[in-house]
Amino acid sequence: MIATINGINLAYTDAGHGTPVVLLHAFPQSRAMWDQQVTALTKRHRVIAPDFRGFGESDAPEGPYTLDQYADDVNGLLDHLAVPQALFVGLSMGGYTLFAFYRRHAARVNGLVLADTRAQADTEEGRAGRMAMAQTARSKGAGAIADIMLPKLLSSVAQHTKPNLVRQVRSTIERTTVSGITGALMAMAERPDSVPLLAQIACPVLVITGELDGPTPPADGKIMAERIPGARLEIIPRAGHLSNLEEPEAFNRTLLDFLDGMS
Repeated sequence: MIATINGINLAYTDAGHGTPVVLLHAFPQSRAMWDQQVTALTKRHRVIAPDFRGFGESDAPEGPYTLDQYADDVNGLLDHLAVPQALFVGLSMGGYTLFAFYRRHAARVNGLVLADTRAQADTEEGRAGRMAMAQTARSKGAGAIADIMLPKLLSSVAQHTKPNLVRQVRSTIERTTVSGITGALMAMAERPDSVPLLAQIACPVLVITGELDGPTPPADGKIMAERIPGARLEIIPRAGHLSNLEEPEAFNRTLLDFLDGMS
C-alpha cells in the first residue's frame, strides 16, 4: 500500500483487525523485517508497518533527514488511516524514532515497545563513525554498507548458523538507496539525548533486548527500564541486535504477552 504523506510516497502494510499496533523498522532494513511479527499479531490486532522515507518501497528524496521527520511521516500516515491512537514497537532506529514521536505526538501513544535501542545520544566517536559510513555509502554503494552492518546486526551465532537470514538481511541492505542510507545516518548522528525524557513517559512500556546485542547491549535496555516508570525489561536469549529476526518465536511470545496484558 502507498500513501502520499508530507509530499512523498510512503509504503506501508496494514493488515488484521483489532487494537492498532505500529511497527517501526531498524536501519538499514525495511518493513519486511517484521513479516513474522505481522503474521503473529494480525490474529488479534491491526498491524501497521511503514517503510521509512529512503527505505523499502518508500520514496528516497535527497537528505538530510531527521528523526522528527520520520516521526511526522508516521503521524501523517496515522492521520491518513484515521487511527487516533496505537501501540508502537520500534527496533533500533525505530526506537530512536519513537522517542521523537513521543516528544511530538504523545497523545497518540497507548504503549511503547523499545526493542534493541537506547536512549543515549551518540558519542563523538559514534557520530564520527556514522559520518564515515555515510561517506562509504556515497563512494562504494550499499553493498559496502552491508559488509559493515552485517556483523553489527546479527550475532556471530546467527552469522554462522542461519545462512538464509544472513542472505535476507544483506539483500535488504543492498537494495536500499544511498540517499536513504546517508539520510538515516545523519538523522541518527544528530539525534538528541533521550535519557531526560524517560521519566516523563506515562504509558505502559516494554523494553526488549537481545542477549548478544552488540550495538545496544542489555545494559542500555536496563537504563531505559530503570528510568521509565513501570517499564519491564525482557532479554531474548541467544539473540543479537535484530532480535525479532534471530529469535522470532521468543520475540513474538514476549510481545504478545505485553499486548495481552494491556487489553
